[in-house]
Amino acid sequence: MIIIAAVRSFITYVAISLYVFVTGIVGMLLATLFGWTGILYIFGHGGVRLGLALSGIRYRVAGAEHLPLDRAAVYCANHQSNVDPPLLFTALHPRMHILYKAEIEQIPILARAFRMGGFIPVDRRNKEVAMRAIDAGAASLRHGNSFLIFPEGTRSKTEELLPFKKGGFIMAIKAGAPIVPVAVQGGRAAMRRGSRIIRPVTISIRVGEPIPTAGLDLKQRDVLIARVRERISDLIALGPV
Repeated sequence: MIIIAAVRSFITYVAISLYVFVTGIVGMLLATLFGWTGILYIFGHGGVRLGLALSGIRYRVAGAEHLPLDRAAVYCANHQSNVDPPLLFTALHPRMHILYKAEIEQIPILARAFRMGGFIPVDRRNKEVAMRAIDAGAASLRHGNSFLIFPEGTRSKTEELLPFKKGGFIMAIKAGAPIVPVAVQGGRAAMRRGSRIIRPVTISIRVGEPIPTAGLDLKQRDVLIARVRERISDLIALGPV
C-alpha cells in the first residue's frame, strides 16, 4: 500500500510541477496583457483538483451554509498538513486569497502568480515587514477580498491546537471583517509531517458560523482569539464529517 502511495505521490509532484510551470506562465501573461487575474484562480483550482485526483484525496464539507460568499471574510483554520492550504483554497471560496509564508518566494513562478492573484507574503522573522503585510491584507479585505489564515503558524503534531498568532486577527479587526472558524481533520493522515508521501484519504472540513469583528478594537484581539480558538476546538470535537 505504501509503495502505491509513493508512486502516486511521485506522479502527483511531477504533474503539478509541470502544470504550475505551464499554466503559471500562460496565466501571468494573460493577466499582464489583458488584466485577466481571474484566470490565475481558474488555473489554481484546476491544479488543486488535478493534485487531489492523482493522489486519491477526497473531502467532505459540513456547514457550507455558513460560508459568507457575499462579503469579505477571514477564514481561520487549524493546520495539520501541507495538504490543508490548497484543499481549503478550493473547497471554501472561488476567489480565496491567502497569507502565505515568505519562504514560497523561493519558487519564482508560483510566488509571482500568488502576488498577481492578490496573495500576500508574510515574513514572521521581521515584525515591521509582517505588520506591513497585515495592513495590506486589511486593505484588501476592505476592497472585498476574502483571506485564508492558519493562526497556529505551523502544522500541529497532534489534535491539540497550537497557540494562535495575532496577525490575522489584527487584520480582521482593522477591516471589520467577520472570522469564519474552520476545522480540518484527516490532513495528518494524508501527509505526515516530515514525509513527502501523500496517502489517499478522505479529509473532513467543518465550517462554523462567522464571528463578527465590527466594533472591536485592537485591545480586544486576545478575547477574539480565545473565542475563535474555542469555536474551532468545538468543531474538531464533533469529529469527522
